Amino acid sequence: MTDDTGTPKDAHYARLRRAHRDAKRASGAAQPKASPKKTAGRPPKPGRIWLYGLHTVSEALKNPNRKLHRLLATRNALGRLDTAESDIPCPVEMVEPRQLAEELGSEAVHQGVALEADPLPAMDLRELQDARLVLVLDQITDPHNVGAILRSATAFAADAVISTTRHSPQESGVLAKAASGALEHVRQIEVRNLAEAIEELAERGFQTVGLDSDGEAGFEAILAEQRIAIVLGAEGKGLRQKTRETVSALARLSMPGAIRSLNVSNAAAIALYTARRHLGS
Repeated sequence: MTDDTGTPKDAHYARLRRAHRDAKRASGAAQPKASPKKTAGRPPKPGRIWLYGLHTVSEALKNPNRKLHRLLATRNALGRLDTAESDIPCPVEMVEPRQLAEELGSEAVHQGVALEADPLPAMDLRELQDARLVLVLDQITDPHNVGAILRSATAFAADAVISTTRHSPQESGVLAKAASGALEHVRQIEVRNLAEAIEELAERGFQTVGLDSDGEAGFEAILAEQRIAIVLGAEGKGLRQKTRETVSALARLSMPGAIRSLNVSNAAAIALYTARRHLGS
């Protein structure tokens, strides 16, 4: 098939497209910008992690249980830390922001500071002799959710957060940044078998309550003891069947609105507030 001039249509349309493109360039039309290239950063030395962000680093510097190796900071960020430079218990290196991006990766929101440190040592259930309020996480794997849960646990003075060795996020810069310093204030306990840990908590006098949107009783109404373990499941799948069978009760958070479930970190905050009011009474 040809056009009126006898030129094949494909060539005719190609000529029109080239003319349109040339006209756009001549008019100075903005070309789409390429997305910034993401970089992964350098892996930390074996057995170490990077902590970054002003609140995260400030709290880590004050924690005597945290083994520190070196602090990288811009001059501006160093002045914004709560700790005076003379009181920082590790070597300090002054750097430019681009050097932090090279170490941490382009997506890390470092606010000008990064602390190379060892992860905090995990604790044991036997260290809960005087505890009255703990959180138990049933395979919650999102570090942002776990970080937010740690913030709420710190705010409501939970005595510990218990998670499994597997299917739980390891301590990392992402988790610590989401926790915004709370990582340094709440005890964290790792267990191999969650059902056995829940049974041990019950033997120690804890009322173990699993949060479930289909629970028969309201969470506030079911609280009866002076030692409470709140068990939370991952978003989507919720509590595993074995966990549901192990807790002493399943309870729901009363929500009169159209939505009957919350983000797990929001549910944790509400449950902690309710449990703390019960224990205070």
